[in-house]
Amino acid sequence: MMKIVLTGGGTGGHVYPALAVAEQILDEIDAKIFYYGTEHGPERAIAEQNNYVYRAIPASQVRGKSPKRIITGLWNLWRGTQEAQKNFKKDLPDVVFATGGYVAAPVGRAAKICGIPLIVFQPDIYPGWAIKFLTRYATSIACTSEKSLEYLPTFKTKVTGYPIRKQFFEATKNKGKSNFTLIESLPTLLVFGGSLGSHSINATISKSLHQLLGNMQIIHITGTTDFEKISILKKKLSPIEQSRYHIVGYTNDIANAMAASDLTVTRAGASILGELPASGLPAVIVPGNFSDQLNNANLLVEKSAAAMITENELDNLPNLVNEILSNPERQQYMANNMHNLHMPNATAKIIKMLMEVA
Repeated sequence: MMKIVLTGGGTGGHVYPALAVAEQILDEIDAKIFYYGTEHGPERAIAEQNNYVYRAIPASQVRGKSPKRIITGLWNLWRGTQEAQKNFKKDLPDVVFATGGYVAAPVGRAAKICGIPLIVFQPDIYPGWAIKFLTRYATSIACTSEKSLEYLPTFKTKVTGYPIRKQFFEATKNKGKSNFTLIESLPTLLVFGGSLGSHSINATISKSLHQLLGNMQIIHITGTTDFEKISILKKKLSPIEQSRYHIVGYTNDIANAMAASDLTVTRAGASILGELPASGLPAVIVPGNFSDQLNNANLLVEKSAAAMITENELDNLPNLVNEILSNPERQQYMANNMHNLHMPNATAKIIKMLMEVA
């Protein structure tokens, strides 16, 4: 039996590639999956839902202007390395697969100390601190896009694409329309602020509902923080508008939601580089104030698969959405360009890298 440690956390963009790889490995070989994440990170619930053995590892940010934060981060890097080493002695993994986020740093460092092969995956275009830290320890590195090669050691980096979970290959427009009780004749807008939700996108959509719902239906994944407030707002809409407005705090059925939609308004976390191309879903992207999100968004805009507006331009969002959905030729052109970015063999390529070193 092969034993594999997955590590990465903080957002879905770091966790979902690890899950995609684990899903396919378990379909193909006899393997046991361990997930090393933070005590309270979103990766814990996701990993435990998939019945992976979970190990909580101390980790926090090792950067910033505050000396106290840096000292705390270094202390947790040391503690996390010690905790990962202790768990390695118990779990005896053959290989470690790291996808970024603070927790990946101590786990990857421990893998190097213990002589365990380490495969690092760079999901975003621009690597964050943890990935940069781990490049020196990695046996080999995989990345989503050729654009990332500017920032990674090319002699041990392969462009694989972004690994996609099985649900995206099984999703269909009909399943999505049925699951979200959509009207066949109306275009569908999916609003999705990333795995943590986006208050600013939620607020803009909320005050634009009358303008939007006259021409389309909306699946709005709000995130848990704003869900209750938006649920109250929905009750104040007309019956017709309510029938066109579908809100959920979080969904495990994101693949069918994407399959059923004609356009999405989204943040620019790493998952957009894999999940949107797999779904052929064009986007209006509102990147967060992070360099990785802006680089991710720029790639899709350069390929004419998405439009982008900034936080300061959110008042223009309803008009832009209406412009795209009222122009089927433009929408289809963007959809085709998005689909052309899909790399369907990404998961298989990464599994091959894991097998070669395990």
